[in-house]
Amino acid sequence: MEQMNNGNHEDKTIESAMIFDQQTNDDFPNQFIWPKDHLSQTSTEKLNEQVIDLQGFLSHDEEATLHAANLVRESCISHGFFQVVNHGVDLDMLALVQEHGHAFFKLPLTEKLKCKQKEGSVVGFASGHAQRFREKLPWKELLTFEYHENGPDEVVAEFFNAMGSQYKETGLIFQKFCRSMNKLALDLLDLLEISLGVDGHNHNYYYRKLYDDAVSIVRCNHYPQCNKPDLTFGVGPHCDPTTLTILYQDLVGGLEVFVDNKWKSVQPYREALVINIGDTFTALSNGKYKSCLHRVSVNSLSPRLSLVFFLCPKGDRELKAPQELVEKDGKKEYPDFTWGEFLQFTQKNHRADENTLQLFTKWLLTSKNRNA
Repeated sequence: MEQMNNGNHEDKTIESAMIFDQQTNDDFPNQFIWPKDHLSQTSTEKLNEQVIDLQGFLSHDEEATLHAANLVRESCISHGFFQVVNHGVDLDMLALVQEHGHAFFKLPLTEKLKCKQKEGSVVGFASGHAQRFREKLPWKELLTFEYHENGPDEVVAEFFNAMGSQYKETGLIFQKFCRSMNKLALDLLDLLEISLGVDGHNHNYYYRKLYDDAVSIVRCNHYPQCNKPDLTFGVGPHCDPTTLTILYQDLVGGLEVFVDNKWKSVQPYREALVINIGDTFTALSNGKYKSCLHRVSVNSLSPRLSLVFFLCPKGDRELKAPQELVEKDGKKEYPDFTWGEFLQFTQKNHRADENTLQLFTKWLLTSKNRNA
């Protein structure tokens, strides 16, 4: 079992961040070393995932919608990854968000620590998840915040404003970014529903209604250059426990997907967003669509920045596959659960990997039986 970190959270974050700034060619820090096993092999192929044009779907063209849905179905049955273009998210805004992301991670550590993650929270600045784990740390810094539209407040702008008045512009830009990402995420849920053959084509969207009060997680990842990239990962092999992931990455590359027992790289495209299915949607699709194992490699030449929108339901929302799907399959693959239960499991009981959903299901059923 992996070791959780029970030490001083701020000290561990500072120690981890200083390692990135003070690399040497001698000893590599043990806490960042990952074991050599079947999941550590080098990526030598490209994924060749679908790049899906959403223009027709977003303009309600029926033929284009069915074509896009077929490509989505093909992708999600095989590995759960695809890219989208003409997605409706302003490209100039994405470049501006990326610029502000780079600016944040260039700040002195003392400045970044003003918004450090607190114990038990996913929100704030962290370095290498050192506040949570002692071993197999990812080679990255991250800034995480929540986004929702469940009130009059602009929650992202307020998050940055709390760091100081100098971050007002950054907050407004990220608020706009999150609004666009949330709209796209809900549109993609509609397309996923159509691709599954559920009644979404009658405009009675089951999944959209589950997420009308979503509280999503937004993350900026900064992967510093690494003198010994063969010893570590920017993010280790895992499946996202969330519902749907929308990724905007720079052109450095590093995202890799485990398909056909080998790692394959995801090619960055300047105008595209990378989409992948999370464990929660695997359950919501009654197991039809895959949440695929993926990781991020680092390199010795260039730092990498990515912006990630994790679509998540409200914590107390009960989640279950549409009855229509269950009836078609003749079996319900997963028990009903709430996102709050799943999030608690990944934060306190289990570090996300390829077995998270299966182990959560077992844990959930055991817990409910114990309390029955």
